[in-house]
Amino acid sequence: MSHRALMFGAVAIGQTRITGLLEAEDVVNSAKAMAALGAKTEKLPDGTWLVDGVGVGGLKSPIGDLDFGNSGTGVRLAMGLMASTDLTARCIGDASLSKRPMGRVTRPLAAFGTKFETAEGDRLPLKLHGAANAKPITYTLPVASAQVKSAVLLAGLNTKGVTTVIEPIATRDHTERMLTSFGAKISIMMKDGARHISIEGQHELTAQDLDIPGDPSSAAFPMVAALITEGSDIVIENIMLNPTRTGLIETLIEMHGDITIENRRVAGGEEVGDLHVKYSRLKGVRVPPERAPSMIDEYPILSVAASFAEGTTRMEGLEELRVKESDRLNTVEAGLQANGVATASGHDWLEVHGGGAPGGGKVTTHMDHRIAMSFLVMGLASRIHTKIDDSAFIATSFPGFTELLNGMGARISPA
Repeated sequence: MSHRALMFGAVAIGQTRITGLLEAEDVVNSAKAMAALGAKTEKLPDGTWLVDGVGVGGLKSPIGDLDFGNSGTGVRLAMGLMASTDLTARCIGDASLSKRPMGRVTRPLAAFGTKFETAEGDRLPLKLHGAANAKPITYTLPVASAQVKSAVLLAGLNTKGVTTVIEPIATRDHTERMLTSFGAKISIMMKDGARHISIEGQHELTAQDLDIPGDPSSAAFPMVAALITEGSDIVIENIMLNPTRTGLIETLIEMHGDITIENRRVAGGEEVGDLHVKYSRLKGVRVPPERAPSMIDEYPILSVAASFAEGTTRMEGLEELRVKESDRLNTVEAGLQANGVATASGHDWLEVHGGGAPGGGKVTTHMDHRIAMSFLVMGLASRIHTKIDDSAFIATSFPGFTELLNGMGARISPA
């Protein structure tokens, strides 16, 4: 939501005010990219961010490279935002992001008339030549991906006519919700069991005041830490409860996790609430494949929870994990095994045999922030402490992670 707030504000008319922005490195890189493209961004002393937009179609070619660091969300959404505007931009990222495939986005965007020059394998560095006279498309998602859906819808913003994305499997809908609040002409209908999301292009957006709720993907780490650490009793406030993002909460409750949602309310068009979490004796469950889109980033930390559950937890529909910051399925399994947890896996599934993690292993994170945080959480309840090879990338999504958990009683320290 923080990425989207910055980007939509950049192409709106007027000044967008954003409170609660997640000031992780990934998000800050998106803010810098929007400034390089012509929008003015400013952080006030009270933490409020201001974005002075340039209007739909008003972005300009940047002077230098757009560096998105570690953020797949940032670069893929920005590519969509730029695709239907007559500009040229070169997108780069860190070593991890440069290994991630961009073809799933460049292929549909090329249908608008956008041209791309990429590194081998459709990877970064990538030069984008926006379409001066983009043509609307209808695109059926071959895999469930909110990033691809969003990129196509954003390209439709400055494309004359109606652009439609067809989702056979529903994904997180933050883009549709927030674009609607900015005044975009979006319609959604169900047809033959699939969501059809259409956007009518070349209508100006209007600046908004936005309050960004807490990220459920970030909340996952203290939540699981409390569930597996004896004596824990915490409240995580102001967490977004969009139904396309609550798969982990639903799963942990099925595993007999003591999680109560309190103070439900609506803020910024999204349902939010406070999570009251207590230590629990978890049970293994089967997590069905249709739940994967609502919790795709949470499988590493769910796997840690599963290692402390009684019985076996089987997770299915995990193919998307293979093209994240690392091959997360392999990386998670290797980390579990290094810490004495028995597992089994296939191309798109993972089984974790619970009963407790002996610990004592060192985990290779492959520069993946969620792997790093997940196995630090494991160490809170394992019989022997766990180690990770690199914690630097945690700041890409969760600055203050170590300080937050240590403030609740954890003992996380440099090796």
